[in-house]
Amino acid sequence: MTANLVDELRYYSFNRYLCSRFGCRVHKVTVHAGFTCPNRNGTVGVGGCTFCNNAGFSPGTRVEVAEVARQLAEGIAAARHRKARKFIAYFQAYTNTYGPVDRLKSLYDEAWKFPDIVGMSIGTRPDCVDEPILDLVRSYTARGEVWVEYGLQSAFNKTLEAINRCDTYENFLRAVELTHERGLKICVHTILGLPGEDREMMLETHRRLACLPIDGIKIHLLHIMRNTEMARRYACGEVELLSRPRYASLVADVLEILRPDIVIQRMNADAPRDVLVAPLWCLDKAGVLEAIRAEQLRRDSWQGKALGFDRSAIPSANCPGRLTPNARHRLSAPI
Repeated sequence: MTANLVDELRYYSFNRYLCSRFGCRVHKVTVHAGFTCPNRNGTVGVGGCTFCNNAGFSPGTRVEVAEVARQLAEGIAAARHRKARKFIAYFQAYTNTYGPVDRLKSLYDEAWKFPDIVGMSIGTRPDCVDEPILDLVRSYTARGEVWVEYGLQSAFNKTLEAINRCDTYENFLRAVELTHERGLKICVHTILGLPGEDREMMLETHRRLACLPIDGIKIHLLHIMRNTEMARRYACGEVELLSRPRYASLVADVLEILRPDIVIQRMNADAPRDVLVAPLWCLDKAGVLEAIRAEQLRRDSWQGKALGFDRSAIPSANCPGRLTPNARHRLSAPI
């Protein structure tokens, strides 16, 4: 076993999960289905979150079903060149449950017309799901794997208010409950380095997540993009960004307090060079991941360690992992 593979076994990577689940290389194919966001069009707010780039946004955009099919076909063709054999349709841009159910159905249906699509992932906000929408999403579980990705960012309402999120942690908890009841897989997006949050607040967000019935997480770095309110504040010296060593240390901390069965779908964030303001080090994705692995190796850290899990509890193709008595006690205790 190579050194890199040994290091990777310190967390439950998305690649390992997909290979174990489907027995081959699986890639996500992103789709822009023409959705907007209630925090942009005035329903709950205007301007969007302070970190969200508005470039190219058009309130009147409406992507037709044929365009979704074209995006999927082109994305699948490109992924095949990288040796992918199966694909997950990822409705990514903006809020992909924000619309009437019949419209959502016509768009989601298009993904399953491709024979090598084995799953669907839908990015959305917690305040943009209800029972009819989630019932629709559940109807696709007979065809393949279905994920709902919720942008939480932070478990602290004062932070959400400061970034103009126009949503609450309580809405997130409600959405998780409704989604879990329907047997759908849940992935949560968080951001490290949001203004006003110290290390303890960032860790507390993830402690709470570890006690919820979530299946995956995307850990993002706060990065500054052009044409955003956050960029204006950064230029005025009001926003301090994390250094790469500090970010790697924080991610290692976060992984230690997450259950080892939670799939780590992402541990970095970046933006196109012509959009990114700072930090430029986030463009080096491989370097960021290596810094995180090096930090884990340096402190002999692994996912779930702080909860009392052995390293063997991290799922692999050959080992389902085991839960120590100490870990059982910690997970059953209230937050």
